[in-house]
Amino acid sequence: MGVMYDYFAAPSDEVAASMVDGGPVAAGHRAVETKWLDPAVVMGKLEELLTGRPYDEVIDDPRCAADLAVEGDGEVLVLTVTDGLRDGLAGAGELTEVAAAWAGIEELDRFDPAELAVVLRELKELAVDAVKAGERLYCWVCV
Repeated sequence: MGVMYDYFAAPSDEVAASMVDGGPVAAGHRAVETKWLDPAVVMGKLEELLTGRPYDEVIDDPRCAADLAVEGDGEVLVLTVTDGLRDGLAGAGELTEVAAAWAGIEELDRFDPAELAVVLRELKELAVDAVKAGERLYCWVCV
């Protein structure tokens, strides 16, 4: 089955945390629904590719996958996403080369770069809209 990672935008940590029960889609928010694209390692490496910020700095960022809300025994969570990833996605140009480089990381070695490019385009649209609205990105996780 796998872990579900839904990326979404919200105006505040409090609003994002309120979506722990049911997720952003159930709350009427647009989300980019993924599997295996965790907000710490996989998205941290994406941020490094997009911005040049070293991965060690990305994962040390206080907004890198910080818990906002947890349900059950950690089976459902809302986590923060760094502003660097949001801004890197929003400002990205052509994503084909980024997708190819991203597919080269160990965690994504079985993924097709063309499929990753589709996800990147969706994430970019979400990030662009978040920047325009003054919102941040978040990740709803369901194990």
